[in-house]
Amino acid sequence: MREFIVEADGGSRGNPGPAGYGAVVSDAATGETLTETAEYLGVATNNVAEYRGLLAGLRAARALDPQARVHVRMDSKLVIEQMTGRWKIKHPAMKPLAAEAAAVLPPERVTYEWIPRERNKHADRLANEAMDAGKRGGTWSPTTSRADLDTPAARPVTPETSGPPGDARAGAARVRAALTSPPGAAAADFRPPAGADTEPGDAATPGATDAGARAAGAGAGSEDGTARSAAGAGAHGAGADAGARAAGAGAASEGAAARTAGAGAGGAGADADARAGGAGAAARGTTGAGVDRAGAVTPVAGADDASGAAGGGRGPAKAEADVRAARAAGAASRTAGGGADAEGRAARAVATPGAGWAPADMGPPATFVLLRHGETPLTPQKRFSGSGGSDPSLSGIGREQAEKVAAALARRGTVQAIVASPLARTRETAGIVAARLGLDVSVEDGLRETDFGAWEGLTFGEVRERHPEDLNAWLASPDAEPTGGGESFAATATRVAATRDKLIAAHANRTVLLVTHVTPIKTFVRLALGAPPEALFRMELSAASLSAVAYYADGNASVRLFNDTSHLRQEG
Repeated sequence: MREFIVEADGGSRGNPGPAGYGAVVSDAATGETLTETAEYLGVATNNVAEYRGLLAGLRAARALDPQARVHVRMDSKLVIEQMTGRWKIKHPAMKPLAAEAAAVLPPERVTYEWIPRERNKHADRLANEAMDAGKRGGTWSPTTSRADLDTPAARPVTPETSGPPGDARAGAARVRAALTSPPGAAAADFRPPAGADTEPGDAATPGATDAGARAAGAGAGSEDGTARSAAGAGAHGAGADAGARAAGAGAASEGAAARTAGAGAGGAGADADARAGGAGAAARGTTGAGVDRAGAVTPVAGADDASGAAGGGRGPAKAEADVRAARAAGAASRTAGGGADAEGRAARAVATPGAGWAPADMGPPATFVLLRHGETPLTPQKRFSGSGGSDPSLSGIGREQAEKVAAALARRGTVQAIVASPLARTRETAGIVAARLGLDVSVEDGLRETDFGAWEGLTFGEVRERHPEDLNAWLASPDAEPTGGGESFAATATRVAATRDKLIAAHANRTVLLVTHVTPIKTFVRLALGAPPEALFRMELSAASLSAVAYYADGNASVRLFNDTSHLRQEG
């Protein structure tokens, strides 16, 4: 069953006076705006306009899906308390409107929440647009609405960069400007995403690492996939990096994340500050939920890869551009040494003159819902498990996790297609979800996990004992390959970037479930945020977790969800 958020508001300039309402329906899982509506009412009171906004929002949600569950959020205490039955409706003009609103959808599928006015600015701007249109003798039109974007009065026009989908530079330039604006203006532009789960995920046994290992710590591409110290790097080694957890397990806040992301992240703090903080709120002012405060994002893009070329003519070139941007910014940050000075240089480097804010109507983004496969027998053993090993299937626990995520996705009802990595554990997870959603599964080789070469099936401790020099090189550079001709993180990122571009082109304006692995998911996130390669080791990703990235037509990307495991704690 799909779940919608309805935000509604109404206003009257005179009470009674010229009045109008606005309502917006968004997806509860991703925060994506699905539809907007507004209308000029003529002369009416504030309360009548608010009820009319509620009614319009509920009808818009019903038009999208008559079977959906709806959560209504309004800043009108009167409407919320009356619709929940806690307050009596005494005014004769309110009673028929309340009865009409209650009849739009079955009461058991509608819940209500009062929110402060500053959290209802989207609907408020729609209502004001409708009243402005009425004053001019016209009607409100969604094609001319800017309620979901900045308004010119809210802040000055900012130079904007352009780039292909997934390039976070343009969004970063916008957010840096947002951070310098007054708090009230910033609040008008940032919408917190829905459904972000910020718990640390798979916890490791405390202890067991040295300080140097903590600094280099890795957790990518393993069956565990959490943000570990080096004892868990790429595998399931024991010993969580307390620093990474303290800095990174939570959701990025609207302003603080942009200011503090990357601080203390091994010399790349200023770069992560300018890039990760900015891009988390890249498109349409949406903040990156669940994103690690310590510069949390993923591996890298880098060398050309034959398999990546299959992602389309511009895929490898895009990947190389991603790498050059990340490496150049990282180098500038390390050379600068000073956070504020480096941030200023990074801002100047990515901001080029442009046309200002994007057009009001870019259409729905291509949204990738990123699902990590369920557990395999190697997961609790904390072993490297890439694309070059035994290709294990799901364990009993893994199949149960897949059933739970399938139920959660069925309730949300937004997935329109499913694409899976060719490995057994992802195809099995995708098959369970597809059966619940009534969809087919297509297989994309570019979504496979990194090949860990001779390290496949080994624990991190075993790799450190047998191949210490190769391991140290791998921890130090994204271009280093695992022992025995495995795949570097740079090559993996090139492949993933090309696959991303291919899938964006194939699924424009659609929501697609990608069932894949730790390294590819972290790579999607890293590229969306424009973060440096070392950010790979500062993210935590649990088995059967959900993340989401939206790609807009103007080239911006927005991380909307990261490592959500709330569905694993629910029944059914």
